Amino acid sequence: MLSNHTISGLFNAFNDLKVLIVGDVMIDANLFGKVERISPEAPVPIVLIENRKSLLGGAANVALNIKSMGAIPIMCSIIGTDTRGDEFLQLMEDQNMRNDGIIRSSFRPTTTKYRVIGNKMQMLRVDEEIDTDLTEEESNQFLKRIEEIIEAEKVDVIIFEDYNKGVLTAKVIEKVIALANKLGIPTTVDPKKKNFDQYNQVTLFKPNLKELREGLKIDVNPEDPASLTNALNLLQEKQQIKIAMTTLSEYGVFIRGLDSDKNESYFQIPAHRRAITDVSGAGDTVISVASLCLALNQHIALIAALSNLAGGLVCEHIGVVPVNRERLMKETTLLLQDYFSL
Repeated sequence: MLSNHTISGLFNAFNDLKVLIVGDVMIDANLFGKVERISPEAPVPIVLIENRKSLLGGAANVALNIKSMGAIPIMCSIIGTDTRGDEFLQLMEDQNMRNDGIIRSSFRPTTTKYRVIGNKMQMLRVDEEIDTDLTEEESNQFLKRIEEIIEAEKVDVIIFEDYNKGVLTAKVIEKVIALANKLGIPTTVDPKKKNFDQYNQVTLFKPNLKELREGLKIDVNPEDPASLTNALNLLQEKQQIKIAMTTLSEYGVFIRGLDSDKNESYFQIPAHRRAITDVSGAGDTVISVASLCLALNQHIALIAALSNLAGGLVCEHIGVVPVNRERLMKETTLLLQDYFSL
C-alpha cells in the first residue's frame, strides 16, 4: 500500500524533504587503468593509470543519494584543514550541495580512500585517515552547529552514517537523538561495531548481517525467519528501537516493526538477480531510500522493498555511485505489483 500515493506521487513527495546527515565523510579517490603485465619487483600487477576521479564518499555519499532522489541533503561532519579538505568542499560545491554543516579541524586529516582499478576490477585500496574520537571542544562545536541547523530548518529525518572514524561519538549520538525525539524528527542509523550499542531510541536501525551478529554477539541464520525475527526483536528491546532492518546480501533484507495497523510485523524481501560488479556504497543507498520512505510514513514492507531494490541497482556499477532515480522509479512499478495492491 502506498498511503494514497501513486508511485510517481511518492517519488515527487521526496522533493519536499530535507534530510540531515550526520557522520563520517571521506573522499573516494579512484585511479583507473589497464593491467598488461606483472611487476618484475614483486608478484603484483602493474596498473597503467589512464584516468583519475575523486568522489564524495562515506556519509557524503548518503547525501549524494538523497540529492539523486530529489530531496535536499544537509551534510554535517568534520574534515581537515588540509588540501584534501579543500578538495572535499570543492566536490560539494560541484554538486551544488550546501556546506554550512561542515566544520574543519587542524587536528584531523580528511579521510581519503584510494582505489586502484585495473581492467575494471579493484586491485588495491589505500586508506589515509585517523579514527580517534572528536575532542571535547570539537564535539561541543559540532553539536552547536547541528542544533543551529535544526533550529533554522524544517528537518524531516536525520540519518546517522557511522564509519568508525570518530565523528559520531557517544556524546554526539546521545544529544542528537534526544533533540530529534524531543522535536518529533525520525532518526535512522547505518551502524558500525564501535557504536552499535549507543543508538538507543532511534526510529530505524539498519545493520548488515555481519554487524547484527557482532553487535548482538549471537549467531543469526539469514535463511531462517525465526532466527532473524528473534535477533531483531532482541535488538529492538535492548535499544528501544521502533523499526529494525538488516541487509542480508544474496538473501535480500529483513525488517521488523509496527505496520500501518500498529501491529508488530516482519517481512523478508528477497534479493533481485543482478550483474553484481561492486558492492561499495550499497549500504549508503539502502539507508538513504529507507530514510526518505520513513519520513513519508510509508509501510515497513515498502521501506524494505524499495531500499532493497535501490541497493541492488548501485551494485551494477564500478565504484561508489548514487542511485538513479528514474531507473529506480521504473523498476519500483514492477516490484510493487508483487507486494502491494496499487
